[in-house]
Parts: sequence; C-alpha cells; structure tokens
Amino acid sequence: MSMPVAASAILPVQDAVLAVLQGDSALMDLIEGVFDWVREKQPYPYVVIGEAIETPDNTHDSHGSQTVVTLHVWSKYRGYSQALRVASRLRALLEHRPLTVAGHKHVATYFVSQQTLTDPEPPGDIRHVPISFRVLTQVQA
Repeated sequence: MSMPVAASAILPVQDAVLAVLQGDSALMDLIEGVFDWVREKQPYPYVVIGEAIETPDNTHDSHGSQTVVTLHVWSKYRGYSQALRVASRLRALLEHRPLTVAGHKHVATYFVSQQTLTDPEPPGDIRHVPISFRVLTQVQA
C-alpha cells in the first residue's frame, strides 16, 4: 500500500475554521466579523485568523499534521470581558469539535492557550486576546 502524497494542512485548516466561525450566529451576534485580512477602519470587536505553525504528525502508514492556528480577538471595550466572551465562544466552537478539512481527515482539535493583552500604542484602548488551537489531521487517501 502506498502512502498518499503529503499536502500542507495550513490553508485547508484555516478555511475550515473560517467556515465554522462565520457560520455561527451566536458568535456573529458578539462581533462585527471574522477575517483573514482586516480592512482599515474595521469596526470592533472582530476576530482575525492569524499565524499558523504546521509540524508533521506521521504514522508508519500515513502522513499527518499538527497545525497550531492562532485566532486574534480585538476589542475596544473597556476591560477584557467582551474579548473574553468572544474567546469563550471560539473555544465552544472549536475545542474537541469536528472540522471539515478539505483533502484531510480531521482527527482532533485541542485548545492550546490564550492571553490577554492591551495594545500599548496610544490611545491604549484596544484589547487583544490571542487564542490558539492545535488541529490534528491526516492526508486522505
């Protein structure tokens, strides 16, 4: 039995995450959108699909990947409560939930970390919560 050719999972994982988030009405009630590119003067709050790191997760008979994708919640609300409510919804949508990843079999999605940050640039009123997930996939035969 020959193994299928390994294909990067980053773009298919990003597309799968984007589809889940944009398709959730409860999340969309909390934010002004989910983007992989943000236009200038985008109203707050919103979520950006950010950086991803892919590492191999092969077995003796299949190619697989671990893709850690970071989502960025941006808010101008005073304090972190708004951004953390959004981050909580992201966890509810992604952690241990199935994803449809084109060309790949979704194995699992795990929460990795989240952090609260305040943008130091004046006026210093932007809240930022990066939240990361590890998505395990195998290349489909």
